[in-house]
Amino acid sequence: MSGPLVQIAPSILAADFSRLGEQVATVAGAGADFIHIDVMDGHFVPNITMGPLVVSAVKRVTTVPLDVHLMITNPDQYLEAFAQAGAATISVHVEATVHLHRTLSRIRQLGARAGVAINPATPLDAIGEVFDLLDQVIVMSVNPGFGGQSFIPRSIERIADLRARLGGRPVDIEVDGGVDETNAATLIRAGASILVAGNSVFGAPDPAAATRALRRAATS
Repeated sequence: MSGPLVQIAPSILAADFSRLGEQVATVAGAGADFIHIDVMDGHFVPNITMGPLVVSAVKRVTTVPLDVHLMITNPDQYLEAFAQAGAATISVHVEATVHLHRTLSRIRQLGARAGVAINPATPLDAIGEVFDLLDQVIVMSVNPGFGGQSFIPRSIERIADLRARLGGRPVDIEVDGGVDETNAATLIRAGASILVAGNSVFGAPDPAAATRALRRAATS
């Protein structure tokens, strides 16, 4: 009997940008299911990272679907740009979106999977009215803005609660922040299906081996 589906999404936030194409190819060759791209604007979160040009560049070097996580204010202004750049999934933060139903509908109209991200202090009730528009939910297990933070243990209960609320809906639960081999199996058992990993993959001496090790740990 097979275990739950486990999908690994290495986050290029932790990659060496002087070798970005090479590093993306490395984790893709190790079986990564998504390439996770964190977009930060210095307003919604206290950091500035990358935009559609980077998404477009990554798209040119891999066939692995691009999982774009918008940690930005006014995400509606940029949905089309990221879709055109090659995003397979676009996730917006419930905390940054005034008309969430409209935003998710627009993402789907653009041909991308629609996702919503939720911060650690935001009640799950905030997304209950849009479950039927969702392809995935990103449960933030750190406060967004920087890589390398410690995992918030309460996130495990939130994942289990969210999976119960979703019922039988085919919605992925993605966990973002502090994911590594020590907590991967617990997160999958709680109901997660996509594990975002930055430092635990690209901070390792061998990102390919780290990608495979994370999957093994998650399915143990």
